[in-house]
Amino acid sequence: MERRIIGVGVISLGWMGRLHARSYRALAERFQDLGADVCLVAAADTQEAVCEEAVNALGFERAYRDYRELLRDPDVDVVSICSPNFLHHEMAMAAIEAGKPFWIEKPMGVSAAESREIAEAADRAGLVTAVGFNYRHTPAIQRARRLIRDGRLGRITNVRCWLIADYASSPTGPLTWRHSIAKCGHGVLGDLLSHGADLVQYVAGRVTAVTATTSQCITERPIPTKIGVGHTGWEVSDEMGAVENEDLVAMIAKLEGGAFATLEASRIAVGPRAEYVLEVYGTNGSLRWNFEHLNDLEICIGVDQEFQGYTRVMAGPDFPGFSTFQPGAGTSMGFDDMKAVEASLFIRSVVTGEQLAPSAADCWAAAEIDEAAVRSAADGQWHEIPDVTGRTTWAE
Repeated sequence: MERRIIGVGVISLGWMGRLHARSYRALAERFQDLGADVCLVAAADTQEAVCEEAVNALGFERAYRDYRELLRDPDVDVVSICSPNFLHHEMAMAAIEAGKPFWIEKPMGVSAAESREIAEAADRAGLVTAVGFNYRHTPAIQRARRLIRDGRLGRITNVRCWLIADYASSPTGPLTWRHSIAKCGHGVLGDLLSHGADLVQYVAGRVTAVTATTSQCITERPIPTKIGVGHTGWEVSDEMGAVENEDLVAMIAKLEGGAFATLEASRIAVGPRAEYVLEVYGTNGSLRWNFEHLNDLEICIGVDQEFQGYTRVMAGPDFPGFSTFQPGAGTSMGFDDMKAVEASLFIRSVVTGEQLAPSAADCWAAAEIDEAAVRSAADGQWHEIPDVTGRTTWAE
């Protein structure tokens, strides 16, 4: 059978854009059954030096300073959108108008309204999409979901999920776009808790209502004089500017079916580096997973055993997707591997026309949870989560 050639364009080559490029390059070795050969055709970045690097070092055939030129390139079949949040809506809508399927990082915009517009427009255009909910793709999470779906834990009673990080813990850290409502939207809600909302729905079912509280602990930061990549490389001045969004959030959520979840996120923790934890409890057992030990799954199944407690299981070839990357338990997978899985799901979705990757509708669903949390933090009330339309994948 003749293999399809898919030309890729990547918009914005910061840390995440470079990771998307690496993920596409990994497909030829890791996912030879895709039925497609993926080529890095074009990159777009506003910095001339980055455009030169894209061609000379990162494997792209050409580079543009304007992302619109990339979208007009007839050899670009699909697009990755890896820009800061405030550009996501504009770029995604332009990609939809150009008829190009896209892989976009979360959140898709600075509000649930922007996320809805993107998801609905992509659905009307019949485009498959992908969103960067990469923690779903960890073999341990995949195995955990299967155990829950098979009823091994019994009836699910409650879920705990927290995403505690330190990337903004220093008060002398720069006032980046992540601290601006106009450029980022919500703070740690969109940055981290959106992952938690997606994980909870992915393993335990739809969130129907939330009540939440938020806190801003660092109210001002030094204004940068040099832009970095991701969270590093920034230089700052002595001039201070106001932080506009939240550093902490705590949420209680009601789930369809009667269970409830507690979710928490922080970007200013001192101690944990990236402690992203999911715990699921049922009437016949429970399990827990921690991203800082992403290849491990702790499991307890059965009640009234002689030695009650958790068994630590290391991911291995019997876990979904593990053997694509490593030969046996104890040889660990990493963060980049999860993004390679995400890239494979995106390309497989494009080839088959079936929505297999986390979708724009999934991201809209998480954005509605985030926004309900903001409303609840303001008025202290429970807020129901509106259902979303389109091709969601977390419930499948």
